[in-house]
Amino acid sequence: MTQTTATQRGSEQAVDKNALRPFHVNVPEAELTELRRRINNTRWPERETVTDATQGVQLETTQALARYWATEYDWRKCEAKLNGLPQFITEIDGLDIHFIHVRSKHENALPLIVTHGWPGSITEQLKIIDPLTNPTAHGGNASDAFHLVVPSMPGYGFSGRPTKTGWDPAHIARAWTVLMTRLGYTKFVAQGGDWGAVITELMGVQAPPELLGIHINMPGAVPAEIDKAASTGAPMPDGLSLEEKLAFERLQFVYSKGVAYGYQMGLRPQTLYGIADSPIGLAAYFLDHDAWSYALISRVFAGEAAGLTRDDVLDNITIAWLTNTAISGARLYWENKFGYFSVKGVSIPVAVSSFPDEIDLCPRSWAERAYPKLIHYNKLPKGGHFAAWEQPKLFSEEVRAGFRSLR
Repeated sequence: MTQTTATQRGSEQAVDKNALRPFHVNVPEAELTELRRRINNTRWPERETVTDATQGVQLETTQALARYWATEYDWRKCEAKLNGLPQFITEIDGLDIHFIHVRSKHENALPLIVTHGWPGSITEQLKIIDPLTNPTAHGGNASDAFHLVVPSMPGYGFSGRPTKTGWDPAHIARAWTVLMTRLGYTKFVAQGGDWGAVITELMGVQAPPELLGIHINMPGAVPAEIDKAASTGAPMPDGLSLEEKLAFERLQFVYSKGVAYGYQMGLRPQTLYGIADSPIGLAAYFLDHDAWSYALISRVFAGEAAGLTRDDVLDNITIAWLTNTAISGARLYWENKFGYFSVKGVSIPVAVSSFPDEIDLCPRSWAERAYPKLIHYNKLPKGGHFAAWEQPKLFSEEVRAGFRSLR
């Protein structure tokens, strides 16, 4: 029998920590029963005293969501969809990171890591997996194929919940480079919206040699003087084009009326016990992300067909509920030290897709100033903040086009 030295044991432990462990979702039925019980026992307030959404998520929408969630929604369908994909957990900097990893069958596929946002999860990306990994089945060319990695951010979904401070967007950006190199990818690209855009831009700032370029659909391209004026309520700066004026007005509205949740979570995330304890509290909080997405979701629960389905919306909320990640996800706002929309100094190639219902519009003039190596810019005819989720066909075409010159 050979004796192992302390050094060998330490090395074995290091190997174990870097291991890629297969992952399956299997929620006990008792947890789903308890979820329905809590929904049915919601203590409701009276309806809002206005006829629009200016006071927040409306009672009619929330009650329609609750009825469907408690009586018709089937979590097992989402579970089966997730378990039909290769999922893994690996430890990075002491934290378990969950991710989907789908390799393309096409030769020379380009490795791509796609990051979700808040109030999001990997469900935002499920509709783009096949179009990006298997483009020939969706009207695309084999030369546009990607190997796709879709991680759950720390504190979100099936990833670990940080127990110490420090998991800010820059740390996540570094962790994603570790993840991609651990998967054996020596060259890759990155994509993101919402927090995913901030993280992806910070990957671009860090510019690891493996990262060829990035694609974003919530660009951090607002010039400093415009961002300051919009966020402080100062007058619109002089000399803006019509397109820039519209972008300024959108930003001013978002800062003054649209990101209450961002201020709350940025200052006092631990106080939000209500969204950890009440499924309807969580759902309403998640629905209140932005005026344009909320308008779409309220139409969905009123019975209209739109870019999302009721199941899409509830899959995302249910993941956060079942994993009890409402507060751990909220802490990312507290950890963050960067402006959501401000220029961060990305020096590597950048592709930008500007969707009309995004919370920050991005005129080409701003994109060209913010990104010295702008390789793709396109304004889309429809779609909003959750573009991959709402408009997967348009989004997938944009990602293919955006990275084509880097292959």
